[in-house]
Amino acid sequence: MKILRNMAFCLKCKCAPESETVHDLQTCDCGNVSVDGGKEYIKRSVKNFKKYVDLSKIKFEKGDI
Repeated sequence: MKILRNMAFCLKCKCAPESETVHDLQTCDCGNVSVDGGKEYIKRSVKNFKKYVDLSKIKFEKGDI
């Protein structure tokens, strides 16, 4: 599996934080959602799961599943 984009969208403040490198913690303007991990891993911290959408893009490679 290869992570192409590590991003989420907050439905509360309409902000889309994106983590681009390892340990690059990014948080939306209202603090509802944070993303971390860059292209190494996907980590989320979310206060209200009903108020965010995951926008990450991953590519599965042969043999991953």
